[in-house]
Amino acid sequence: MTKTNRNPGVSRGARLSDEGLQRLEKRLASGIRLNTPVLAQWIHRYGEAAREIIQRHGQYSAELDSL
Repeated sequence: MTKTNRNPGVSRGARLSDEGLQRLEKRLASGIRLNTPVLAQWIHRYGEAAREIIQRHGQYSAELDSL
């Protein structure tokens, strides 16, 4: 039996890359409505870049201003 190296999940470094922001952009561009807590997580992780994407797609709300 051979031993295989497994890499579960996505590493934090990869999750916080431009690739993550591209995933957010793609989801919002496809018309998917994300709820406020999920949008808040994106802003918490990615900061102003995520906030700008969310605003551009019209899903920004006053609740997200407190972040």
